[in-house]
Amino acid sequence: MTQIRQDAIKLLEQIPEDKIIFIIQIMQGMKGLYTDDDMKEREDAFLHLERMKRKVPDLDYDKELAAYREEKYGTANIS
Repeated sequence: MTQIRQDAIKLLEQIPEDKIIFIIQIMQGMKGLYTDDDMKEREDAFLHLERMKRKVPDLDYDKELAAYREEKYGTANIS
């Protein structure tokens, strides 16, 4: 048993019996946060995103900006 678990048990032994129920509720809540199903669902979602990932060609930012301005404002080169 690790030192941190031993410390936790010592602290639990100091808590009055009528207050232990609150600690049990907190521990059950914490256990619910870290279920295997939850981690499996997260891993599946990440793998799904990885499969969707595509390589983007190099962009000419000046050309993209000019095209955006032309689309939004019409003629971008007003003299």
